[in-house]
Amino acid sequence: MAERDWAKYNEDLVRRGELLIDRDMMEAWRMELEEENRGKEGEPFHYPSSYMRFLATVRAIFHLPYRQTEGFVRSLARFIPGLPVPDYTTIARRTDRLEIDLDETLLRSNGPVTIAVDSTGIKAHNGGDWMTRMWRVRKGYLKLHVAVDVRTRQVVSMEMTTDEVGDGRMMRSLVEGAEGRVHVGRLLADGAYDSRENFSFLEERGIEPVIRVRRNSVPRSRGCYVRKRTVEEVLSPGRAGWSRAHGYGMRWAVEGLFSALKRIFGEHVMARKFANAARELLLKAAIYNSFLMAMYR
Repeated sequence: MAERDWAKYNEDLVRRGELLIDRDMMEAWRMELEEENRGKEGEPFHYPSSYMRFLATVRAIFHLPYRQTEGFVRSLARFIPGLPVPDYTTIARRTDRLEIDLDETLLRSNGPVTIAVDSTGIKAHNGGDWMTRMWRVRKGYLKLHVAVDVRTRQVVSMEMTTDEVGDGRMMRSLVEGAEGRVHVGRLLADGAYDSRENFSFLEERGIEPVIRVRRNSVPRSRGCYVRKRTVEEVLSPGRAGWSRAHGYGMRWAVEGLFSALKRIFGEHVMARKFANAARELLLKAAIYNSFLMAMYR
């Protein structure tokens, strides 16, 4: 195994902490506002979306409530002459309506990619019984389902559900979301995704399934020969041999993603509405993808 370049590794981690205000954002301020206000009904926007996205990024990284975010911008304006300071209600209203696109943060690949899918629990922050009732969650947390490119470690697709939704039910949605961004050639998943429906779906898409079948599985096709073949392969060399032969160990990439997201952004969402919580998690994934993109430059 090659020795890690610790100087580069340390520099990559330092760069994750950089907050850069693109000068193009300031220079194109008026042009962007004119474009966004063209045809808009009601009061026009006073701040472009790029600026509000920057404030949403600051808020997510530093775990700031909206009022403290306004205070942060006030301090920043002392060092950047002419930087406008929106009030916290404007920040809240605009960031709750931001359109977040993962496409803009992805490293492109010419060939097929291997994705790993899984889910993790996200706590409903300060929600108490009220949020449990409103979101109809039983255990006080939501489920974040993601598909990760195992080479770049970037999020290529994600969904958020309440805690009663099973992992296997979300595989189709994750794959369809990922295929809109990358060419999926192989999928890694644990036993929660083991079903004839999922194997058949991947076969129809021309995607190689590397799904760890349940321990009590028997090689019966029942209309799904690809799953039967997988069970036979697992029974022949054993699970360890099957894992090595198919690179199942690369599935750790999705576990590493969950660990990184929770260490950087915390294990909870600040939003109180379900749709806003989904947008908040999507923003965090986009920020993390941007961190990785900067490391590869």
